[in-house]
This record gives sequence, C-alpha cells and structure tokens, in this order.
Amino acid sequence: LAHCITKVELSVSCSNLLDRDVASKSDPFCVLFQEVDGNWVELGRTETAVNNLNPVFGEKFQVDYHFEEVQKLKFAMFDEDKCSSQLYEHDFLGEFVCTLGVIVSNKKLHRPLTLANGKPAGKGAVTITAQELSDNRIITLSMCGRKLDKKDFFGKSDPYLEFHKQGEDGKWMLVHRTEVIKNTLDPVWKPFTVPLISLCNGDVDRNIKVLCYDYDNDGGHDFIGEFQTTVTKMSEAQNSVEFECINPKKQKKKKNYKNSGIIILKSLINTAYYLCVCVCVCLCPYMCVRASHQVGIDFTASNGNPREPSSLHYINPLGSNEYLSAIWAVGQIIQDYDSDKMFPALGFGAQLPPDWKVRKCCFWFCPLILQVSHEFAINFDPTNPFCAGVEGIVQAYSNCLPHIRFYGPTNFAPIINHVARFASQALQQDTAAQYFTLLIITDGVISDMDETRHAIVQAAKLPMSIIIIGVGNADFAAMEFLDGDISVLRSYTGEEAARDIVQFVPFRDFRNAPKETLAKSVLAELPQQVTQYFKQRNLSPSNTLPE
Repeated sequence: LAHCITKVELSVSCSNLLDRDVASKSDPFCVLFQEVDGNWVELGRTETAVNNLNPVFGEKFQVDYHFEEVQKLKFAMFDEDKCSSQLYEHDFLGEFVCTLGVIVSNKKLHRPLTLANGKPAGKGAVTITAQELSDNRIITLSMCGRKLDKKDFFGKSDPYLEFHKQGEDGKWMLVHRTEVIKNTLDPVWKPFTVPLISLCNGDVDRNIKVLCYDYDNDGGHDFIGEFQTTVTKMSEAQNSVEFECINPKKQKKKKNYKNSGIIILKSLINTAYYLCVCVCVCLCPYMCVRASHQVGIDFTASNGNPREPSSLHYINPLGSNEYLSAIWAVGQIIQDYDSDKMFPALGFGAQLPPDWKVRKCCFWFCPLILQVSHEFAINFDPTNPFCAGVEGIVQAYSNCLPHIRFYGPTNFAPIINHVARFASQALQQDTAAQYFTLLIITDGVISDMDETRHAIVQAAKLPMSIIIIGVGNADFAAMEFLDGDISVLRSYTGEEAARDIVQFVPFRDFRNAPKETLAKSVLAELPQQVTQYFKQRNLSPSNTLPE
C-alpha cells in the first residue's frame, strides 16, 4: 500500500510584527524551512509586504504532506532591507516552529513568534492556515480593467487585484494577489492559475470577492473598488464578462455614482490534473476528525525480568528498550492528531502492590461507563490514567517498572473491548468527528485468541483502529493472523469483520532502521482505515468538525 501523501497549501499572515525601520515600518516577508537530517532547508518565500506590521501574504506554500512522518517546519519572518537573496542581509523579526501534522490537524494555527534566543518577538504572532489540495481541478483566469479611478496625484493608478474566499466562519481570506501594473487606468494582468479548492473550497457556487487597489510604495494602498462573483457565473460567460468595480463609500456619498471602473474577465480555462500522488488514499480525515489515541503495554512474565539485560523491558544505559523505541516512533506521529495530547496509557498482565494480585481496576474515562477490567493505569491513578504527550507515557512507563511484578495472562480482548466501549458511546452520541486508535505493544504471546478475534470483529463496526507492534523474537503468527491483509478476519461465531482495522508490525524488522521507517510501516494503513469507516457510514469527515 502506498503511503499517504498529498499536497497541502499553507497560507500565512502575521500581526504586530517588530518595527525594524526608522523612518517607516518593517517590510516583512516569510521564509519556510523544513528540517532535513538535522538541518533547516528552505522551501520557499512569500512576497514582501511593504511598510506593513500586519501582513497577509498572497504567496502560498505548497508542501507534500506525509501522514506517517514527522515533518518539522519553521516559519521565519524577515524585514527586507536590501535587494539580496541572503537572509543575513535582512533584519530578523521572529519565527515559529512546529510540525506539519499539528497544522494539518488544527487546520488553522495562531501562535506567537519568538526570537533566536527563545524570547518573545514583542507581540508578534503568525497565523497559518492549511488547505488540502485533494480536488484535482484548477482554473486559469485572464483579467483586465477599463477606466479605473485615478488615485495618483502626478500619475494615473498602479492597480492590482486581490481574490478572497469566504470561510465557514464568514470571514474573507486572501487567496490570490495579482502583480501591480504601473501608471494605467486600463491594466491587463498576466493570466494566473489557481486550484479550485483554494479559490472557493471546490464549491463553484461559493462567493468570491475581488478587490481592486492602487499600489503605493509606502504600503498605504488606495482602495478602488470591489465586486463579488462565483466560478459558476464566470464559467457561464461565452466570451468575456464584465463586472462593475464598486466603491461603497463613494456610492453612498454621490447620487450620480456609477462605478469606479470595469473589471473584465477575458477568459476562464478549466483544467484537471492529479495533485494527490497517493492513489488509494487522499489526505486522511485527520484534517477535521478529532483523534483519541490510547496505549496498551504488555507486562506479562514472558517478557523476562526487567532488571536483567535479557528482558524486553530492560532499560539499557542509553535509556531505551524496544518498548520505549516503539512508543517514541509511533507516539511522536499520532500525538499531533490528538486534540488535547492526553493519552490513557494502560498496562496488562502484571501484579500490582500492595497485595501483588492481578488487580481489577475501575477506569473512569467517562462518568457514564464503569467497567471492571484486568488492565491498569501505568501511572497508578485509575481515576485519571492520562499521560501528557509521548513524554508523559515514557515517564509513567519508566516509573512503574520497579513497582510491578510481571505475571499473566496475555489477554488482548479486555483492552480492545475497553476502547471499543468509548468508540461505541461516541457513535451513539453521533460524535461523527471522533476516531479512536489503540496501540498495543506486546511480545507476541496471546492467551485469549478466540475472545480477541471476536472483540476485533465487533470493533470493526466502530470508529476505531488497532495498531500492534510485536517486540522480541517470538513467533508472531498469531499477530499476523489478526491483521486482515491476507484473509478476512472472522469471529469464533463465523462473523466476518466489516473492515480491516488491525495493522501488525514486528519491531525486529526495524531494529537497524531509522525510527521514521517503523512509523511509516505502522501507520501506513491507518488513513485508509479511517476513510473506509466514513465511507461505509456515508459520512463526510470534512463536514463533521464541531464548532
């Protein structure tokens, strides 16, 4: 199966940038970097916003988004001082670093900018908006103007156009800005191409606002006029179509006011091409589906004494073992898609103090569900088993090791059923924008195969996926059997799974490979599983995000 790759368009705007110029304001531009092998590599730059501390950049960044990878990005702002491509020639205004996964899962981020020393860049902030370019339609527009208002005292006007689309919140967002045509009232702009998903979210009947300005070197651009249209209206024109450019303030003041000029659409050309290189799966619905991730760790005796180097739970002098490596490799990816980054982390198969019995603990993930189970919270707080991010899971895991006794049996069904109950409740509450994943890390010896098969078949009906990572050198035939890649999994009653929700990966195949390789393999099927669930239920994830 091909990995999930798609194009994502990033729009950037800033507010309250530092003023580095003496006689005027800063002239900011944004540079996007991606971390590659520990080094920052430049991906692109926006245009320069002259004399503007609150720029909305028209140039967009298009980035290949890999769901199963950590793609670290840096948005750096500079004040253009010289006509030079060397960044050290320009004043630094601040930066923001995050992963692409965080941007994609939030769709819109507003974060403060920091300086190189980590201190705040004044009140400077950046807003980043992500738009998936899964729609393969693009259009090419050719525009010109006629008899636009004269705005310059010693000349005519220097007009340019801005195209804005209306978001779900009703606010207008800049999509495209044309070049400036100097000293003319009859401009002819170069044809430009824009993805339909960028221009109107793929909805040809969605309103588009076109604004016309007269460019000024000091950044105080004069408003000429505006009009609204749709792709449908523009497409209906056999030849060219004309739009009156209206200045509402002039329209109110002057009784005989007609317009501030005419904007002409000379031609509109529809084109189709494929932006998404992943044939089977587009960008998975994580862009708008709230994900809830839970972790289950095998503490059964077959893992060996954790105090001895032969144990799979033995933490070596480097502070790692196969369990920790698996948690880090997968956790650093999936945490970007969890809204609060608080993960319930459960252990199973151990005896707990003070009476050293296999404890039956009640977990209160939801006040409406009380369930006695054999799994336990690795932070030893049954009323609050949540860990803060991957670091919290790792810390809780390391802290609990000296205080438990490995025992048994290795039962998967209880922990699968446990997560399935929350997925079922979300389904009953019609929370269509929530999806659950369970990561189980185990040495591969399973005691309740029939019950586990039955639990997986039932869970396949729910918004839920199961990731199993097998550590050690055991025979993983049972784990591979649960992964329905080769044949459809059946319950002991003969019922077939509605879809394949299990992905099993043996850690030993990746011991000498970069941790990113393990994450790619482990998460390869998850986007398809999520998409398949929504398709089977005739749900559109893009329309299910709560306000």
